[in-house]
Amino acid sequence: MITNQEVIDFLSAKAALSLAAIEKEANLSASTLTKAISGQRVLNSKHLQALEPVLIQYGLNEYKNRKARVISIVNHKGGVGKTTTTINFGRALNLLGYRILMIDMDSQGNLSQSLGVDSPEQQLLESLVHNQPLPITAISPNFDLVPSNLQLAKYERDLTHSPSGALRLKTALNAVLSQYDFILIDCPPALNIFTNSALIASTSALVVLEPETSAVKGVNNLFELIEEIRQFFNERLAIDGILMTRVDRRLLLHKEIIQSVRKDLAAFTVFTTEIRLNAALKESQYAQEDIFRYNNSSPGAQDYKQLAAEYLAIHAH
Repeated sequence: MITNQEVIDFLSAKAALSLAAIEKEANLSASTLTKAISGQRVLNSKHLQALEPVLIQYGLNEYKNRKARVISIVNHKGGVGKTTTTINFGRALNLLGYRILMIDMDSQGNLSQSLGVDSPEQQLLESLVHNQPLPITAISPNFDLVPSNLQLAKYERDLTHSPSGALRLKTALNAVLSQYDFILIDCPPALNIFTNSALIASTSALVVLEPETSAVKGVNNLFELIEEIRQFFNERLAIDGILMTRVDRRLLLHKEIIQSVRKDLAAFTVFTTEIRLNAALKESQYAQEDIFRYNNSSPGAQDYKQLAAEYLAIHAH
């Protein structure tokens, strides 16, 4: 039989469903579900027995059997906004009701530090090196982190030379795929064992690209790596799209580069949403908050909210 928590999770994720209509179909008293979701009551066995066949009609079984979409946020160039995107794209999805796990795959630990986890007692290397379960840290409800710091860099050579090194993240993630809707991996600014591991474990890659000549010229190396990973290790790996970040719409150069990217990379989705250059985004990371908590009315918050909506419209989950 379905559990009280499963009902709450399902209805919370399916906010468009009418609770009143479901209560009527299951012959429940008015506000029973509203009170259960708010924590004012616990559904008993009679409630659950009546609800289960009704909720199955609304997709309960598909919901229970779902697995997270794992997205590598990737570019081998530093400073293009991978960490900023991981935090704020993830948080924008979270605000829409999705359960999010972020993986800090960069030994610099910028993602962890930007979320207030400066000195984690346990971190990703415990899973990659010592085969331990992922050390998940709750940042806020349904918005979790697997942290890292400089200790991870010490094991790069060991993982590179291990036959299973690049596969260990995928193995570790298998245990939590059913617990989340999206798992976002903040990849390092390098095409190394950690980026390879992320892509092997991922459903898809989100390429973050700054409208600068050097960044655009180097992106073909990344596409070649993704194709190699797809061919030899992960045939399901797809490119979700290319996200332009740090865009200054006052600069003619940025306009020209973005126009060129949209033309030259027309085979891929280049998101209509562009993340504008915005001081609040950098300030929010210094304050160790996502942009929505730091300044919900900022252009950065508007842009990442729009990105989440556009992403879901293209890649329905």
